[in-house]
Amino acid sequence: MINDRFLPIHDPELLARGERVLGPDFRAMSERVLHVTELTSRLNVLPFDDEAGKAALFAQILGRPLPSRATIYPPFYTDHGLNLDLAGRVFVNQGCTFLDYAGIRLGEGVMVGPKVTFITMGHPVDPDERRRFLTGAPIDVAENVWIGAGAMILPGVSIGRDAVVAAGAIVADDVPAASLVAGQKGTVRRSW
Repeated sequence: MINDRFLPIHDPELLARGERVLGPDFRAMSERVLHVTELTSRLNVLPFDDEAGKAALFAQILGRPLPSRATIYPPFYTDHGLNLDLAGRVFVNQGCTFLDYAGIRLGEGVMVGPKVTFITMGHPVDPDERRRFLTGAPIDVAENVWIGAGAMILPGVSIGRDAVVAAGAIVADDVPAASLVAGQKGTVRRSW
């Protein structure tokens, strides 16, 4: 069944309940994506030591300055920026992607390896709905988590305090605190 409810642009809780983005909200999201893509394009060509230039662009991308002692090494990619919540002492290495429309929270002391991808949005599986809607859910990463290079964190995942996500892991389910997850998880779930 197609859901005709319009989704307010900044309400990730509705996305977590399976609501869909369409209509004017989709247009507003598209405009934000284009604007942030332009900002990240400028950020990613700055000299590495241009701290003032990077700080100014991060403030525009995130809608606020980077938190104290948080570090992000460009190149950096995001589709929205305003729903990326970073605590202090967060370290994000080069080449990471944060598709944050539904919300991403990184707790105090989180370390993110190079080329990690966080994805909060997707499309319905039903082929008739796939090009008409977006669905999503927020990602929550607790304090002192280490996410290894090239890992992919999918919509709705929570990662518990002190956990480690191994390099290259695809994380589709919640990760308990103080645990290590590794490997790819692609399995056939259903057919049509």
